[in-house]
Amino acid sequence: MDANIQEKVNIWLNGSYDQQTKDEIRLLQKENTAELTDAFYRSLEFGTGGLRGIMGVGTNRINKYTVGMATQGFANYLKKEVTGEISVAVAYDSRNNSRFFAETTANVFAANGIKVYLFESLRPTPELSFAIRHFNCSGGVVCTASHNPKEYNGYKAYWNDGGQLVPPHDKNVITEVEKIAAVDDVKFTGGEDHITVIGAEIDHAFIEMVKGLSVYPEVIQRQRDLKIVYTPIHGTGITLVPQVLKRFGFTNIKIVKEQETPDGNFPTVNYPNPEESEAMSIGLRQAQEADADILLGTDPDADRVGIGVKDHKGNWVLVNGNQTAVLAFNYMIEARKEKGIAQPNDMVIKTIVTSDMIHGIAEESGIKCYDVLTGFKYIAELIKEKEGVEHYVIGGEESYGLMIGSQIRDKDAVSAVALLCEMAAYEKDKGRTLFQKLIELYVRFGFYKESLISITKKGMNGQAEIAAMMDTYRTTPPHTINGSQVVTLLDYELKTSKNLKTGGIVPIDLPKSNVLQFILADGTKISARPSGTEPKIKFYFSVNEKLGSIEEFDAVNTRLENKIKGIIKDMQLS
Repeated sequence: MDANIQEKVNIWLNGSYDQQTKDEIRLLQKENTAELTDAFYRSLEFGTGGLRGIMGVGTNRINKYTVGMATQGFANYLKKEVTGEISVAVAYDSRNNSRFFAETTANVFAANGIKVYLFESLRPTPELSFAIRHFNCSGGVVCTASHNPKEYNGYKAYWNDGGQLVPPHDKNVITEVEKIAAVDDVKFTGGEDHITVIGAEIDHAFIEMVKGLSVYPEVIQRQRDLKIVYTPIHGTGITLVPQVLKRFGFTNIKIVKEQETPDGNFPTVNYPNPEESEAMSIGLRQAQEADADILLGTDPDADRVGIGVKDHKGNWVLVNGNQTAVLAFNYMIEARKEKGIAQPNDMVIKTIVTSDMIHGIAEESGIKCYDVLTGFKYIAELIKEKEGVEHYVIGGEESYGLMIGSQIRDKDAVSAVALLCEMAAYEKDKGRTLFQKLIELYVRFGFYKESLISITKKGMNGQAEIAAMMDTYRTTPPHTINGSQVVTLLDYELKTSKNLKTGGIVPIDLPKSNVLQFILADGTKISARPSGTEPKIKFYFSVNEKLGSIEEFDAVNTRLENKIKGIIKDMQLS
């Protein structure tokens, strides 16, 4: 074993760690040295979003000690930055050990003299964001690994606006976390009287806030028997989503029983992610059997939502994140305008990898549409920047996230489920299905088709391989892709937009981010974005074409599908 790794192992074997942890390390020494090496070859990085990793012993794992050290660093920063009383809210999801990690987090904050509002039981991530604002907290933490497989857990850190950490706080917290050199630097006990348990009172306030987002309650009254099938995929959505739907006035809600109970083992799925067709398959079957109007599924911490609808041929299909965003943005713009509550300074926000079709929808209604980097923390940051000047309506990203209204500052599947059901009722009231509405929007604004592939490079060399891939794209971009010339390279790390024909460079007015985008002569956009938490790189593809009529949908859809396949093949990504 590498000497540096062995030194880390020895520190854990001889340091102030519990006996069970030491026993697990010794067992790995005997039976699985490869696993031991992976558990200690690096320290799990506290990134700009917090921690995420596999649970287990070691510096490269999520456990009591890595969570404790992260919390101590965050607490140290809060004490430097905040004057007066410091308070935080702490929540957790249905994952194995999430409650334990939340209690560990609460205890460390409390031992540092910080007031803690700890949820009594599992709750959706958006309710944590709401609680931070409700109690005027200085920050907050939710213990979750979102949609990752069951062996993962994580730790998302929030600031006083209810959004995840943004510059300069993200980097400053990372600096403080990195200063925690040893577990002995962590205060694990001693402040239990600083912890207040919260629950039902916040649920009530949250539900009333979501009800206030409704645009057309009278439509829901007419369509209150809309057939809704909902699955929480063994997550926290079950705690609030059914209540919210009933509060909106919907009366015909069927819960997918096989996935109703919160369970960190996620027994019916491989990945508890509504982006995955496998995770939504049971719900799809039940929606079909019930002849439902809409299927909805939320991930374990209920910040992502996926939907299923009948297509133009009557077949049940899953709608991707871009299509969901297009429908949701259009509904909030169109319905507010029709109702007479649109404001002259309304604005919407999307991320740079989300469908540009939204720009056309916003432009037609004279509404500003802003692009930000991937991550709802950037949407929250822009809302804060524009507060009092422009009125935020909705934001979203392609990865199945929506944020409706400004009272929460993170993606919120609970509000999204309610508003998507209202949207379905609104279209049904007009004699249309959601899929028919989507095709009509394609005819008006152009048929934008998006796709995504994710490539994982496992092991110690995974991150290096991805870094080399990005470096090649950055320094020697392709001249053509699938027969179309690459005309522009957007480099968000260098903050430059380069015209590859003329060599001209225009600055990008966004924070640095390791993302590249190729804009092709035919209007295609291809984005490459490495993950900040895993050895993974995502490629986003967006192609578009005019759709002359509803009848042309299938032919154009096939052409665009084949175009994306050709791009993937040409870039040798398959």
